[in-house]
Amino acid sequence: MKKIRWGILSTAKIGVVKVIPAMLRGTLGTIDAIGSRDEAKAREVARQLGIPRVHGSYEALLADPAIDAVYIPVPNHLHVAWSIKALEAGKHVLVEKPLGLTAREGQDLLDATRRFPRLKVMEAFMYRHHPQWVKTQQLVREGAIGELKSLHAHFSYWNVDPKNIRNNAAIGGGGMMDIGCYCVSFARWLFAAEPKRVVAMADFDPNFGTDRIASGLLDFGRGSASFTCATQLSPYQRVNIFGTEGRIEIEIPVNAPPDKPCRLWHQRGTTTTEIVFEVCDQYTLQGDVFARAILDNTPVPTPLEDGVANMRVVEAVLASARAGTWLQISG
Repeated sequence: MKKIRWGILSTAKIGVVKVIPAMLRGTLGTIDAIGSRDEAKAREVARQLGIPRVHGSYEALLADPAIDAVYIPVPNHLHVAWSIKALEAGKHVLVEKPLGLTAREGQDLLDATRRFPRLKVMEAFMYRHHPQWVKTQQLVREGAIGELKSLHAHFSYWNVDPKNIRNNAAIGGGGMMDIGCYCVSFARWLFAAEPKRVVAMADFDPNFGTDRIASGLLDFGRGSASFTCATQLSPYQRVNIFGTEGRIEIEIPVNAPPDKPCRLWHQRGTTTTEIVFEVCDQYTLQGDVFARAILDNTPVPTPLEDGVANMRVVEAVLASARAGTWLQISG
C-alpha cells in the first residue's frame, strides 16, 4: 500500500513532543523531512526522532518534491499564510488549531482551496478521532441520553511564562484561541448546529493582554452549552453532556493519554455504565485518517468550513466578553 510522505513545518513543541512521535507509529504515512528557520534545531529534532531529511527553511521544505503532505504547527498567526503557501507548492495540509486568528482568515484559506481541488486540507482537532468521542457522538445521535439539552466543558492550565507564545496576544495567544476553541467545537459538533447567539465574560491579564479566564454561554435554540477555559487556573479538564433521559461524562476530553485507557460514564435513568477504551493515540489516528482521505481521494472528516464556523463563534465569545452583552452569530 502506498504511504503518504509527510513533511513537518517547524520544530514546535506540540509537534516534537506529541504529534510527530504519534504519526511515526501510523500505518498510512512516513515522516520524511522537517523544516525550520533554525536548521541546527531541526537537525537535532531529526536526530532524536529519526527523520531522514532536514531543511533550513519552510520554503525549502515546501519545495521538496518527495513530500506529499505537510503538518503545520507554527504559531497561530502563521497558520493561514503557510497553509496557502503549502497548497501553492502542491502539498496536502494538516494545520493545527485554531484555523486562524479570525473567521475572515479562515475564509481566506477556504477560498484558496478552491484553486486546488485535488489537495486535502484539514484543521487538526485531534479529539474527534479518539474512540471516546466517536462513541459519545454515537450515543447522542442514537438518543441514548434522550434529547441533547445542555453541555458543560471546563479546560484549564497554569502558564505565566512571558516568553510562551500562548501569552502573546499579538500572535493569537490567550485561552480562547488555545483551548476555548475546543469547548466551542465540542458543542457545535454534538449539537450538529451553530449557536444562534453567545454571551461571555473574561478576565484579561494586565501584562499579557490575553484572556486568562473566559466563560461563555452558547444558545443553540433547542439547548445550550457553557464553558470555562483558562490559562491561569489549576489544571483540569472535563466535559458533561446532559439530555432529557440521561447524561455522559468524559473524564479526559482533550489530552487523552496515549499510554493508558480512557473512560467515560453514560447514565440513563438510574443506571450508570462506565465505558473504558483501549489504549490508543489520537494523534496517530488523526494522521492516518487524513492520509486515508488523500489515498482514497475522499473528503476529510472535518471540512474546512467547520473551522471557519468555529472561529466565528470564538470571535463572538471574545467580542461579547469585551462588550458585556449577548451577540448574535451571523453566518
